[in-house]
Amino acid sequence: MTKSRRITKLAAYLRPHWPEAALGILALLSVNGLGVYIPWLIRACVDLLSSNFSWNQILRYVVIIILLSSAMLLIRMASRIWLFGVGRQVEFDLKQRIFEHLLKLEPAYFATNTIGDLISRATSDVDNVRRLLGFAVLSLANTLFAYVLTLPVMLRISVDLTLAALAIYPLMFVLVNLFSNRLRQEQAKVQEQLSDISELIQEDISGIALIKIYAQEENERRAFAQQNQKLLSANLELAKSRNILFPLIGGLASLSSLVVIWLGTSRIAEGTLAVGDFLALLIYIERLVFPTALLGFTISAYQRGEVSVDRLEAILSVEAKIQDADAAIHLELSQVKGELTAKNLCYTYPGVETPALDKVNFTIAPGETVAIVGAIGSGKSTLANTLPRLLEVAPGQLFLDGQDITQIALSDLRSAIAYVPQDSFLFSTTIKNNIRYSDPVSPPENVEYVAKLAQIHPEIINFPQQYETIVGERGITLSGGQRQRTALARAMLVNASVLILDDALSSVDNQTATQILNNLSSGTERKTVVFITHQLSAAAAADRIFVMDKGQIVQVGNHLELLQQAGLYRKLWSQHQVAELLS
Repeated sequence: MTKSRRITKLAAYLRPHWPEAALGILALLSVNGLGVYIPWLIRACVDLLSSNFSWNQILRYVVIIILLSSAMLLIRMASRIWLFGVGRQVEFDLKQRIFEHLLKLEPAYFATNTIGDLISRATSDVDNVRRLLGFAVLSLANTLFAYVLTLPVMLRISVDLTLAALAIYPLMFVLVNLFSNRLRQEQAKVQEQLSDISELIQEDISGIALIKIYAQEENERRAFAQQNQKLLSANLELAKSRNILFPLIGGLASLSSLVVIWLGTSRIAEGTLAVGDFLALLIYIERLVFPTALLGFTISAYQRGEVSVDRLEAILSVEAKIQDADAAIHLELSQVKGELTAKNLCYTYPGVETPALDKVNFTIAPGETVAIVGAIGSGKSTLANTLPRLLEVAPGQLFLDGQDITQIALSDLRSAIAYVPQDSFLFSTTIKNNIRYSDPVSPPENVEYVAKLAQIHPEIINFPQQYETIVGERGITLSGGQRQRTALARAMLVNASVLILDDALSSVDNQTATQILNNLSSGTERKTVVFITHQLSAAAAADRIFVMDKGQIVQVGNHLELLQQAGLYRKLWSQHQVAELLS
């Protein structure tokens, strides 16, 4: 990203909070105005007392200076509150924007971008931008006002002394220019290493059980030590550059005070410079030393902010590939019947030549239970993901009740189609709250009803806390089958017309899976159920079975019809029976 584009982005972050930023900058202007006036007052006091010493005059000037200094302190505090507050507001806005933006992105985005890196960007990089728009804006404004207001007064006192004192300052800007690119590159490396170590920590904590099962603690310790060493090295390189630059800037700034003392004392001895003018010049030079020395820290904050703006905009600039159509159709959910139709449905994953779905055609009637079986990689899960538009397909290929799903509003489509993946994610809260995730105020009787349909209720009531049992992170305290049935109950509470189970009962025994399917296909308000499975005993209970191979549906029929045909299903059923006998 170019420098001008970064500045444009930073201005956009600040725009909603310009009143507070303006107040903070005006306060800094007032502070620097008082900072210029107080040394001028000291100059006048010294010159007056040189010719007519009076304690009353001293007391008068002391009181005025104390009052002005107190006012200066209060205004400076207000400026910091306003400007640092703006930085905090921008931090809040950015975190909210990033989170909301991530919610809009399709699952495929998270398959290619690591969780640790995204967390690092949403925390560490946002924090860097906050510092840039708080501390750095305050420092830059303060430095600008200090120079703009102080230099004219210094030149009025003595042009040659002022120029002599400032002659060293161009060296500071040369130093800053020399270190600028180096600091940016080193800061970028630190941020990348921080993302890598965040990802490693996230993965190891998530997979701690696997690490212990395979006794890989020592290997993981070494892997972490390597990443930690890389982060340490990157931080030390950055610290070395800063610790060279900042003292040099501070030292050069202090040399200007020595120049004024050296030349000023000579002028006083010659009688060409008043003592009051000398003291005022010395104070003004000291006033410029701090903001000039602080310029190094400001540059560091800016370099961090530049890198972080690029990393944040890399997320925010990503367009969601799956979005509502311009004139999206809204469904009356109570009127959705649940008919699913595919017409020459095709889908090919990016970067892959062979299509995952190749001219798939079917019609599933409302309330029908259809099992989809086939070998691994035959396209079953891809088909399941296209129905609720978790994968984007071209218009005119998939239909719900005759409506093209690409033209239906996403919120309505996904309210009409409940989807349960094989990896049944549970939140670290109670079983009750996990089941009623889609409807947090659903009454307990509704929760129990769907738990009974999902065949998980008898096990829940045996837990010490029953439905108030905390399941732990990702449902770690439950078995695989319990997690899957809890996730199924959660989907059933949505009361969607279509229910897709993508191998969502793989950890459940055949008898229980068959009973669950019977529960789903019974009653007056039957759901359309698409059941992807490797459990052929459960699939046999479905109204129809789709057999998939190499992205195509190669056989369609019920269990008995398919057994009478020579083909893939009979082969799979034979393998299933052999496995049952051996188990």
